[in-house]
Amino acid sequence: MSQTITSDNAAPTWIKGELRLADMLDSRMIGLLRAIDQSGSINQAAKQVGLSYKGAWQIIERANNGAPKTLVSTATGGSKGGGTCLTEAGRSLLALFTRLEQQHQQFLDQLNRSLADDPDTVLLLQRLVVKTSARNQIFGSITAIQAGAVNAEVIVKLKGGEQVITSVTLTSLRDLGLQVGADAVLLINSADITLTIDSDPNRFTARNRLSCSVIRVQQDEVNAEVIVLLPGGETLVAMITQQSAQSLALMPGMAVWAIFKSNVPVVGVMPIL
Repeated sequence: MSQTITSDNAAPTWIKGELRLADMLDSRMIGLLRAIDQSGSINQAAKQVGLSYKGAWQIIERANNGAPKTLVSTATGGSKGGGTCLTEAGRSLLALFTRLEQQHQQFLDQLNRSLADDPDTVLLLQRLVVKTSARNQIFGSITAIQAGAVNAEVIVKLKGGEQVITSVTLTSLRDLGLQVGADAVLLINSADITLTIDSDPNRFTARNRLSCSVIRVQQDEVNAEVIVLLPGGETLVAMITQQSAQSLALMPGMAVWAIFKSNVPVVGVMPIL
C-alpha cells in the first residue's frame, strides 16, 4: 500500500494570526461594517457575513456603544424606507483596520518566509502538519529500495536505527518518486500489529519485528489498547484482544516485540516546499 502526502505550490503558511484591536474590533466586526458600507442594509450585510439579523444588530450596538463616536447610522421610515450607513467615524475606522490588515499580513508573510529558510524548522513543521486517521505515524528515511517484477520493497530507517520494510507497487514507487535518502512517513493501523514476548524470529512470517517496551495498557470489554515505546522514542499503538493481553500478562516496562507484515505500513512522501 502507498499514499502520497503532498502540498500545492503555494508558499507554506506556518504562522497564522487574527488581527484584533482593543480586544473588540476583529475581522468579524469589520467584515460587517464593510458589508454595511457596500449594501446600505443590515439585513443584506448580515447575510453576506453569515450572521443572523439579531446577531448583526448586537455587534452594531456593541460597536456604537464602545466607540467615542457613532460608527453606524440607521434611519427608519421615510420615502425611501430608511437605511443603514457608516458615519464618517465608521469609514475612518474601516480604512484604519484595512490598512492594519495589510501590514499584519505582510508581517506574517515575512515570518513565514524566515521559517522557510531554516531546513530544520521546515522538517519539524512538515511532520507536525501531516494529518491522518491512522493511529500510528512514524517518520524515517529511506535506506534501500529493492524492485521486483511487480512490487518493490522499501526499507525505512527509524530514529532509533530500527528498519521497517514496506511493500509498494512499482507504479506507486514511480508515482511517489521514492528514492534512497528521502524522508518518509509510515502509517500503520493499530489492529495490524501483533505483540509477542517470543524472541524466536523463525516462529513468525511477518517481515517487520520491532523491539519495544510497554508503556500502558487500556482495556475495554472486548479489546486492549497497548501503547509501546520504540528505542528511538517513537510510540506505537497496538489493538489486541483482551484474551491476548491477559495471556501475555502485559505490564508497564515489560519488553515485547511488535510484529507486522510488509504490506501493512502505508508509506508517504513528505511535501516538497
